[in-house]
Amino acid sequence: MNVEKFLKICKEKVAQYETELLNYDLACPEHCSTDDVYVVWSTKVLQNNKALLATNKPVQTYYEATYNGDKGELYLDAYRKLENQSFKID
Repeated sequence: MNVEKFLKICKEKVAQYETELLNYDLACPEHCSTDDVYVVWSTKVLQNNKALLATNKPVQTYYEATYNGDKGELYLDAYRKLENQSFKID
């Protein structure tokens, strides 16, 4: 799969998942479109693709999409930040 097609599919899947999160987690009748999804990083190695994505929506979820070219499968992992700690290093 070429990079453009991979990223288009990723944005569609993230937008769909994010809309479900907005409606379920926040009880917010909002819609997430592919225009709300941005790619932080992507790479293609042989027949496989990987991308890190996020949205500008209040759910604050980070996504990792992986395309397994051997199996023709796309995996989508979703992550949320629990907290941010600061440590003083001398």
